[in-house]
Amino acid sequence: MDTAMVRAWVDGWVVSRGSAPAVEQPWGYTIDVGLPHHVTRHVLPEADETVTRRLVEKTTAPGTWLKVFEAPETVAPWLTPEWAFDDPCFLMSTTLRTRATDLPTGYRLRTWSRGGVTRALVLAADGSFAAHGQAAGLPGAETVVFDQIETASAHRRKGLGRTVMNALAHASCETGARGGVLGATVAGRGLYESLGWAVEAPLTGVCLKSPETD
Repeated sequence: MDTAMVRAWVDGWVVSRGSAPAVEQPWGYTIDVGLPHHVTRHVLPEADETVTRRLVEKTTAPGTWLKVFEAPETVAPWLTPEWAFDDPCFLMSTTLRTRATDLPTGYRLRTWSRGGVTRALVLAADGSFAAHGQAAGLPGAETVVFDQIETASAHRRKGLGRTVMNALAHASCETGARGGVLGATVAGRGLYESLGWAVEAPLTGVCLKSPETD
């Protein structure tokens, strides 16, 4: 796995989510997130069975996540039954390009930046939420993370996700960024590939469950 790309994803995600700075570990990175069901996450750029099993054995806090760049079927034998899988994802990257951000009639696009995070919001004709997304990175970062790309169910298949991605790419290029990276769901992968993004690796997330969830 490209460790520089993983580091860019980690740093950008931290800025995007307002989490604690990543702490380097011999096997990767630890990020304190601070949410009830996502307390801490460990990112393992070069995960193997020995490293993962050791980390699983040492982890006792519910709400701890592991992010591993391997397929779920590869990771599954390394875990104990207390760990639950998130939906399959993929790490994707691209060289940023500026494209038109055309909107269907009646929609309105807003973009703004604050604290290293650029946000794009699409509103419907009545002012209701239609789509949004954000891009973030450390100051001067050449690679930014695209994050939380979402289109409301009533407004899908109208190109709004593409509009959001293009708006974020344009804004990121203006800051000097040259590359983008993101964690894509199965549903989102097709959109990103249509915009020139490429899959770099599977991205498997697992979480240590609370006893009451059993």
